[in-house]
Amino acid sequence: MEEFIEIISQLSHLIGEAEEKAREDYHKLHLTITQMHYLEMINFMHNPNITELAAQLNLSKPSVKAVVDKLIEKSCIYKVRSDADRRSTHLHLTEKGKLIQQMHDKAHRNIAELFEHKLTEEEIGKLEELLTKVLRE
Repeated sequence: MEEFIEIISQLSHLIGEAEEKAREDYHKLHLTITQMHYLEMINFMHNPNITELAAQLNLSKPSVKAVVDKLIEKSCIYKVRSDADRRSTHLHLTEKGKLIQQMHDKAHRNIAELFEHKLTEEEIGKLEELLTKVLRE
């Protein structure tokens, strides 16, 4: 078990270094980690409204709205009125927001490539299976 804990510690450190590099990039763009996380969720959820985003993040609508308003100020997202319900607006990434999201995705890809360069396709498949099992249970 001690060896396993050491491996997890080293992996955590490796991922932490990649995340720290990404944080430096966000800081240069005057974005917080929270704001970056919101951009990631808006992209992942395919243009949610504030209620949907708040539910996904398990936060109150007023606190989500405050971050959303900052992202609008920073020209990272914009609102589009819903065709189905004119009272509702959906959040969309601007071109700037999309570029920032691509930077964030690149950080994740860099971590994945560390595994890809050292593991076979079969080993990667097994690792995916094991990590999925851990994350879902």
